[in-house]
Amino acid sequence: MLRPKISIIGAGNVGSIIALQVAQKELADVVLVDVVEGMPQGKALDMSQMSGILHFDAKITGSNNFEDIKDSDIVAITAGVARKPGMTREDLLKINADIIRKSSASIKTFAPEAIVIAVTNPLDIMTQLVFQTTGFKKTKVMGMAGILDSARFAHFIADELKVSPKDISPMVLGSHGDTMVPLPRYSTVSGVPITDFMKPDVIKRLVDRTANGGAEIVGLLKTGSAYFAPGTSVAIMIESILKDQRRILTCSAYLTGQYKLNDVFIGVPVELGRNGIENIVELNLTQLELEALHKSAGIVKKGFDEIK
Repeated sequence: MLRPKISIIGAGNVGSIIALQVAQKELADVVLVDVVEGMPQGKALDMSQMSGILHFDAKITGSNNFEDIKDSDIVAITAGVARKPGMTREDLLKINADIIRKSSASIKTFAPEAIVIAVTNPLDIMTQLVFQTTGFKKTKVMGMAGILDSARFAHFIADELKVSPKDISPMVLGSHGDTMVPLPRYSTVSGVPITDFMKPDVIKRLVDRTANGGAEIVGLLKTGSAYFAPGTSVAIMIESILKDQRRILTCSAYLTGQYKLNDVFIGVPVELGRNGIENIVELNLTQLELEALHKSAGIVKKGFDEIK
């Protein structure tokens, strides 16, 4: 039986981490595509030479030709300009919109049956642009954000409580940015809400640090942005889809009335299976939580209107 095919548009740090993890787990054969001549080929060759060390059989190839994404089961788009210190995700809007339009057009032409995972920032806005440009079903277009935001929240919780991150089940909704909506009462340590472990002021500090988690890393790196955790988050999504695990993961999904929101991509819990988004999970939110989610969605709508 032939392995599934995963294509990654953008052979930068995030794309490379995705490629390596997918290949190492032998989930699929991988094609790295980038406009920079030689870069995807060089990274693919370097990673392929790890196969004898890590003992995987999946193939990794590099290309500058978008036609090589043909017949992909899943395409992840990581191409785009990374944030620089002091730059918000919204500052990237106009720069990355053109890249996303071109990438989406190629996917529509060469991989019309693929499930698409957008990773480029501003994430939710770019995901909606992929959806509009490809014309694919809403179940087959999604954005990676909530898994990363939740992972950051989990790390901060575990670090604060001095417990294993394995026991943390975090929940973060909303846009991938400053208006994300971490939910402390749905975030647990071995099933117990973190509100039973920490005082409100401590939780607020962790929530604020989570909301600025990406900017904190950008500030430390000086040049570039996070890639280990983002790439791993995409690989988790790919695994859930290809193995039909139907894991409940927070992804940027198109809402059609859920959470009283329409015609917007925003981070919510979804079941990820072989058909993409199998189901959107609606949590019972308080009025304040719902208002925060609507505020977050409003920022996404405003940004998308700017590029329309």
